[in-house]
Amino acid sequence: MSTAREKRIQELQAQIEDLKSRFPFHSVKPQMIRELEQLEEELSGLLKGVK
Repeated sequence: MSTAREKRIQELQAQIEDLKSRFPFHSVKPQMIRELEQLEEELSGLLKGVK
């Protein structure tokens, strides 16, 4: 059985994968980069057990 933390990790990984798949080849919008950074930061914290 998955814990809420494990489920959130899976959700974040899926969101990151989806966001990256929508990146244009050129001229990525700053908003998309910020969103990616926020998702990766939260994921990193969960993987370290901080959050």
